[in-house]
Amino acid sequence: MNKVILMGRLTRDPDIRYTQGQDSMCIARYTIAVDRHKSKDAKGQQADFISCVAFGKCGEFLQKYCSKGTKLTVAGRIQTGSYTRQDGQKVYTTVVVTDEHEFAESKNCAGANESAGRTAGQQAEGGDTYDSGFENIPEGFSDNLPFT
Repeated sequence: MNKVILMGRLTRDPDIRYTQGQDSMCIARYTIAVDRHKSKDAKGQQADFISCVAFGKCGEFLQKYCSKGTKLTVAGRIQTGSYTRQDGQKVYTTVVVTDEHEFAESKNCAGANESAGRTAGQQAEGGDTYDSGFENIPEGFSDNLPFT
């Protein structure tokens, strides 16, 4: 089985092209940055940059609704290939052909993260905490909650 599911952010706006002919089809090429699982020794943010391509309606979705920084969950399959450059060197390629896209965060959250340059719960300069959209539960109120 060849199935891939990834979550990451677009590194740039998708490159959109259309095939020629009577039944033209959208082809969207893009790259998403996928965070790696952090080990205890890792310093800084580590990510893999995955090349993807979407055809038809999936490509049109990207063209209409997605731009640099959009956080997506994509599902598809890995496809490998090769070609020979003009200088005779053989180049091997790996790309994820995506069949499905979903937004991985709300538009409001995406705009707030982009403008603030940080994620929910991180502290801004001066000690202010970024508002994640959740209210803090007051002390002593937890006894009345229907869950634990």
